[in-house]
Amino acid sequence: MAYNEFLADRVREAVAHQSTLEEKKMMGGVCFLVDGKMLAGIVKDDLMVRLDPARQEEALQKPGCREMDFTKRPMSGFVFVDPTGLASDEDLAYWIDLALEFNPKAKKTKKK
Repeated sequence: MAYNEFLADRVREAVAHQSTLEEKKMMGGVCFLVDGKMLAGIVKDDLMVRLDPARQEEALQKPGCREMDFTKRPMSGFVFVDPTGLASDEDLAYWIDLALEFNPKAKKTKKK
């Protein structure tokens, strides 16, 4: 199944002001990078968010949020948010702001 293009457009609009924004096809979906670091992505109908691991438990209490288990193992600092947690523009802004807050502290993935 392809990724949700409508959600991808919403994310593009939410991060359009980022001067170092990149978009890459990854994991069967699309990922958005800021300063060369993964910020968020779309996998099927879910938003994947990279966030401060110290805020992960707080995030998991929000509607539609669950641990990112793309590899069948939970990944610290990443969550999935299903459509129930993305109903309004304010909901999406919460997740994008959380990702942007962590982005300066995030480590770049080393290129192989």
